Amino acid sequence: MALEIVRIPVLADNYVWLAHESRTGATAVVDPAVAEPVLAAAGARGWRITTILNTHWHGDHVGGNRAIQDATGCTIVGPAGEAAKIPGIARAVAEGDTVALGEEIGRVLDVPGHTAGHIAYHFAEAGVLFCGDTLFAMGCGRLFEGTPAQMHASLGKLAALPPETAVYCAHEYTLGNGRFALSAEPDNPALVARMIEVEAARAEGLPTVPTTIALERATNPFLRARSVEEFATRRAAKDRF
Repeated sequence: MALEIVRIPVLADNYVWLAHESRTGATAVVDPAVAEPVLAAAGARGWRITTILNTHWHGDHVGGNRAIQDATGCTIVGPAGEAAKIPGIARAVAEGDTVALGEEIGRVLDVPGHTAGHIAYHFAEAGVLFCGDTLFAMGCGRLFEGTPAQMHASLGKLAALPPETAVYCAHEYTLGNGRFALSAEPDNPALVARMIEVEAARAEGLPTVPTTIALERATNPFLRARSVEEFATRRAAKDRF
């Protein structure tokens, strides 16, 4: 496999992703909340960080930018719509742009909703999606800056990706998301079965991410909302849950 991905748990529930393209040695960090564990993880593997990929401007996604850049000289890539808020950004990208990680090419997708300029990176050949806080396992991001219509459209865009696509989101929220999902779709057998697995994994301290587009299509109540109105109702209910 040309793209090797390492999960780095930081803060309370964040995941930073280290993606290494083995043919060229190029290595990207996705949404580094902090620097030290990321630099340590790369150093332990003998990987040189060449790129930071930011999905949005929130501090728990860009907090490590400057220190990693200072230590490695890497290039920071981030959303054009939020460029002024991305520390150290060298390249601002939006829908239709591509990002090279060695020989792997990622396509940039505009996915506003959580923030106004949120983006995702889809590496089609590797079958990988880095989606920040737009799509979670059985959940989606809060609407801090966007509208229900924007987020519904963004989730629809991600749902249209190949079902086998591995989804690397930025938080371990799955257990709480699943409990809400069961309240929204209590008769969904795929969801009931998934929650048994999730509860067992979390009881042992095991991660539940990455997920897949296919699994989210089957069990995510936000991705499964059939209209903007249904999505908005579910998102408001989750906010109060």
